[in-house]
Amino acid sequence: MMRVFLALPLPEAVMSALRVQQFLLPLPKSVEPEGFHLTLVFLGEVQDWALEAAHERFAEVRVPPFELRLQGLGLFGGAKPKAAWAGVAASGPLVRLQAKLERAAQVAGIDCAARKFVPHVTLGRFAPPPPDEAMRLERAVALGGGFATDPWQVDHFCLFQSHLSPKGARYDELFRYDL
Repeated sequence: MMRVFLALPLPEAVMSALRVQQFLLPLPKSVEPEGFHLTLVFLGEVQDWALEAAHERFAEVRVPPFELRLQGLGLFGGAKPKAAWAGVAASGPLVRLQAKLERAAQVAGIDCAARKFVPHVTLGRFAPPPPDEAMRLERAVALGGGFATDPWQVDHFCLFQSHLSPKGARYDELFRYDL
């Protein structure tokens, strides 16, 4: 069994822009920059045989390369924020790629968590802060609402293994799939 997910790795220029946003936000706990990625499908704990079948399906997914850019900042958790993120500019090609990959995983026998796809890059994960700190964080996110990166060319996606630890998650690239 492996804990795995499909994601887009990010170019260095985008990762640098995200590091600046982390610095500007009063995050209680930041994600390590080497962990930045855009999750397409979280597959969860997967048996080796199912992962082999899914790997073959993922390799068959075809979409043309496309441009993508990050845009805006936000918080998950409502009145008690627990994660900060950078958003993704609307992209039909990204939505189509995600849907094809989710379908490929299901055909291979992997029961993906049925969640609405909300493309983002996580900047920080934390326990909900006290009200005054939450207000400061919300204000900083609102001030950073104009955040945007230059577009980059998406020409591949990757299968990553996630290793959880008290210090946070570490991700290892298992396979790269060219578009």
